[in-house]
Amino acid sequence: MDQITNEITVQPGPSTDATPRLFTMSMVISGIRCVLAYVVLPFVTPFLGLAPGVGPVLGLVIGVVAIAANVFSLRRFWKANHRWRKPITVLHVGVIILLLVLIWFDLAELLG
Repeated sequence: MDQITNEITVQPGPSTDATPRLFTMSMVISGIRCVLAYVVLPFVTPFLGLAPGVGPVLGLVIGVVAIAANVFSLRRFWKANHRWRKPITVLHVGVIILLLVLIWFDLAELLG
């Protein structure tokens, strides 16, 4: 009698070890953006004599980078089927919404 063996090939997915590290990195980038927006730029740039438009421009650039880092981290959590993916999704979405509000204020300051 012929013996049939089924081989299951498993495609390697994203490492679950790197997933929390990406989450941490995206939160750090978002935190840096907030520290710059609320501490460094309002108080330090006037002492350095920088133009008033520097803050919003930096805020826009860092905000876009922070959103991209959050989206990348979120995608990694879902691809890795991480057990914390749903609570992390809520956290990431909240951070992205706050960053979008900051971007909106930066754009209003630049254009207004």
